[in-house]
Amino acid sequence: MAIDYASKIPNNVDLDRNKQLQRALEHWQPRYLDWWREMGPEGSHGHDVYLRTAVSVDPKGWAHFEHVKMPDYRWGIFLTPREGSREIGFGDHKGQAAWDDVPGEYRSTLRRIIVTQADTEPASVEQQRFLGATCPSLYDLRNLYQVNVEEGRHLWAMVYLLHAHFGRDGREEAEALLERRSGDADRPRILGAFNERTPDWLSFFLFTFLTDRDGKYQLAALAESGFDPLARSTRFMLTEEAHHLFVGESGIGRVLQRTAEVMKQHHTEDPEKLRALGVIDVPTLQRYLNFHFSVTLDLYGGEVSSNAATFFNMGLKGRFEESKLTDDHQLKGASYPVTEIDHGRFVERQVGAALALNERLRDDYIRDCQAGVDRWNKILEKGGSTQRLTLAHKAFHRKIGVYAGHHVTPDGRIVSDTEWNHRAEEWLPSDADHAFVQALQGAVTKPGQYAHWIAPPPRGINSQSADFEYVRFH
Repeated sequence: MAIDYASKIPNNVDLDRNKQLQRALEHWQPRYLDWWREMGPEGSHGHDVYLRTAVSVDPKGWAHFEHVKMPDYRWGIFLTPREGSREIGFGDHKGQAAWDDVPGEYRSTLRRIIVTQADTEPASVEQQRFLGATCPSLYDLRNLYQVNVEEGRHLWAMVYLLHAHFGRDGREEAEALLERRSGDADRPRILGAFNERTPDWLSFFLFTFLTDRDGKYQLAALAESGFDPLARSTRFMLTEEAHHLFVGESGIGRVLQRTAEVMKQHHTEDPEKLRALGVIDVPTLQRYLNFHFSVTLDLYGGEVSSNAATFFNMGLKGRFEESKLTDDHQLKGASYPVTEIDHGRFVERQVGAALALNERLRDDYIRDCQAGVDRWNKILEKGGSTQRLTLAHKAFHRKIGVYAGHHVTPDGRIVSDTEWNHRAEEWLPSDADHAFVQALQGAVTKPGQYAHWIAPPPRGINSQSADFEYVRFH
């Protein structure tokens, strides 16, 4: 059955006039919906959910709110408006006109970049598919579903690029995106963090704060791309990614607020007493933070990377906010500090700046994460607690790069295998931690009510009342 492009797929890419692209999407869309029904949010298909839908790129009107069933959600295709005669801002092609079509010599490299980004989008939906059964409120359930449909829309954005610019190869890659499965031993997702489980809402909030923040930095680097359709697609994706970061930061903030209230009420910071009172103690949250932070740091790849240098020199992937940087944007003769472990101690060395682009992006990311942790600590301080959260050392619990194979504590001490094995449960969530957090999980589905372990938000979505019915069950 032909797709009604005007209503089903909001877009600004002239989809109604592009017959070849129509045929490709008419073939792909039913398979996407099959994937959504199989691997999307479990048991949600009949719910009416108060969702925001992008209907244009106009900053004043792109967000349209209404109750909608998720399989009927209008996953659109949007590129930010063209910037006149945009030039490539970095690398060997700096100053040349940005490309509307894929340069032949960069075709396979660019396709790999797009596929890697695209693969993260359905992966996170798969990781989160069972969380609805234990939602702490209708407000949170709606936010989960909003994140899910936006990850789906981001997949559509990347699949559009594959279909529109990569011919048969692109169509095959688009099919494969629906065939891989998060955590599947035979068909895993491309990046390790997207094969981890997200079994509870504490993990979900940390995923959206940390792993979606990696998405922000990767998308921002791609938004500088000399391939203009990619740059314009990812810029619009960043608008929606901001909501995912809000869900994560505010979610953890509300957990801490509730814990601080109980600490104050009962005059205790003792983890066991707080657990008995049904809230998440700060040391447990710290261990979860350590784990998710370290797993996400691995997403940036090796500290020294010839691939990163190649992507930059080709003009395919820039740095975070490349256009705001004041160097030559070609990194000729420039260096960047990289720390590694040599004979049991940290040693800093200068590396060619292009080879160290992964590390630079990771450092930008860490600074952004620290700002969020500082805001969480203000909640604890305001609540009267003496406890504070910290970000683990960048070498802690790393599986990729120069720190892989070394044991480093969260505060940056290099330790032996024996000490690590003896003390790892001080730094990473234990089976008991997982069991405790899991025991707190239980669906709260009455409008205006919240699980005991999390505080209500200060305001509703789109200025709705405190008892608004964000999700209607049938």
